[in-house]
Amino acid sequence: MTQELPPPVLLMQMLFGFASSRAIGVTAELHIADLLKDGAKTADELARQTGVHARSLYRVLRACASVGVYSEDNEKKFSLTPLAEPLLSNAQGSLRAFAEMITCDWQFQTWAELPYSVKTGKPSFDKVHGKSSFEYFWSNEKAGKVFNDAMTSNSAFSSVAVVNAYDFSSVSKLVDVGGGHGFLLASILAKFGNVKGVLYDTPAIVAEAEKLLHEHGVAERCETVGGDFFESVPPGGDGYIMKHIIHDWSDEQCIAILKNCRKAMKEGGRVLVVEMVVPEGNEPSPAKFLDLQMLQFLPGCERTEKEYEALFDEAGLSLTRIIPTMSPFSIIEGFTKQ
Repeated sequence: MTQELPPPVLLMQMLFGFASSRAIGVTAELHIADLLKDGAKTADELARQTGVHARSLYRVLRACASVGVYSEDNEKKFSLTPLAEPLLSNAQGSLRAFAEMITCDWQFQTWAELPYSVKTGKPSFDKVHGKSSFEYFWSNEKAGKVFNDAMTSNSAFSSVAVVNAYDFSSVSKLVDVGGGHGFLLASILAKFGNVKGVLYDTPAIVAEAEKLLHEHGVAERCETVGGDFFESVPPGGDGYIMKHIIHDWSDEQCIAILKNCRKAMKEGGRVLVVEMVVPEGNEPSPAKFLDLQMLQFLPGCERTEKEYEALFDEAGLSLTRIIPTMSPFSIIEGFTKQ
């Protein structure tokens, strides 16, 4: 039986959580997992391939291996482990780009100002960088690419889970509100051949979606529409889906978006919100730490089932069920209140 560590030791491990996160992120940025795909290599070999300092890279990899991300053998060669495999660029649901983004410099600079958000309730990102997070990503090409790559990676990861967890066959016209370049909607249409889609986002974003829709073979069944979901959403759908949209915004803004969906949808239509749901009590969940990310980056938050029920109610919707997926995200389903 493994002896339970005393509280001070456990607490010290937790306090070094930022270090393991940053170390894993550095290996993601260097594409270490990709370089180990065909077999184990020493830090010296990896350093030559990546152009970094060999001894320093060894120390980073040794630390990662101590928490199960990569493994070091007796010859000091490193290899992939189950925890390292999601860092492969071509892995299904790859987290490589997300790992790079969540541990990059502007993340750590923002997290250093967590006390500011706790004191004021305002995003510390704005204080650190002098503009909102979305404005920063639009104006900073490098940061914008890191962010967009991470969102694409995260979308692939969660979209597969959503498609496998929900039966969309009873939906005839599905409107993806804030659907980005359309990966989720294209994945749904590819599996459910009877469904027609509308991809709705800002004009600049949906203009770039055609290639992806054609690659999935669904372009003929999918219309693209540009607009502002705070103002309105395309009418006539019997399903409206939003993935990673609601958690970005305040309660008032979320209610406005949900009301627009309710007004636009056909009688008997449904709203599907894809987000993490915060469990009550002391149950551990990544949602509780993603919530701190939202506290510092945007006016939104992660919410409990009761909080989603309240949002839906204010928007004239009844929360009917929450469907878990094979990911941290759930599908929150609502219909017009009778």
